[in-house]
Amino acid sequence: MKLTGPVKQDIKREIDVINRMLSFDGKVILELGCGAADVTRLLAKQEGVVSVTAVEIDPIQYKSNLEMEIPKVTFKSYGAQEIEELDDSFDIVMLFKSLHHVPASEMDKTLKEIHRVLKPGGRVYFSEPVFEGNFNEVLRLFHDESLVRQQAFSAINTAVDTKLMDLEEEYFFKNIIKFQSFEQFESGILNITHTDFQLSEEILSEVKRRFMSYESEEGFVFELPNRIDLLKKTALPNKL
Repeated sequence: MKLTGPVKQDIKREIDVINRMLSFDGKVILELGCGAADVTRLLAKQEGVVSVTAVEIDPIQYKSNLEMEIPKVTFKSYGAQEIEELDDSFDIVMLFKSLHHVPASEMDKTLKEIHRVLKPGGRVYFSEPVFEGNFNEVLRLFHDESLVRQQAFSAINTAVDTKLMDLEEEYFFKNIIKFQSFEQFESGILNITHTDFQLSEEILSEVKRRFMSYESEEGFVFELPNRIDLLKKTALPNKL
């Protein structure tokens, strides 16, 4: 397993990567850290999906999610390290850019909890951002996630090394994120509800300067590198 991928990577939408790596026919899905449910909506629309349990621990976002009505989706709130679900109850568990938000001391426990709620032969899809590229150079000015992303990778690697689960595939790709203004970046990144960045005027000014340096005819366009780790729960799970 590798923390970072090759220099040259495909540029893809994540939903296309998901559909290449997973089949949803007759599947019951658990999504941990669903945020504003953007991916949740796409998952619920995939052919064959039975249901999606979408979990978000942030109370503000969870309250907002409860106001949504998405067919096949049930919203819940709890931490990934204490999954409030029955053993062997999901075919697929999915985490989109959320494992590195789990406290480092709880990451191994989170992997064991995922193993517990997966059916034998079930799969867990980890989508983690790689801390490289121009967008992360802007992010680094006020929120350096290089360590927590390394810790998330280490937790996944440990789960494979200890035979908790088997690695089926590791895949690297890039997706594109576009902003039309710095104000849009502020709203979508700096003012998210689950993190209070508390930027000083000096740091905010430098963030804006760095962000504005990437202006183009198409707006502010960034390539985001990602790593996908697809793990499988063995048919005869190991004793924990």
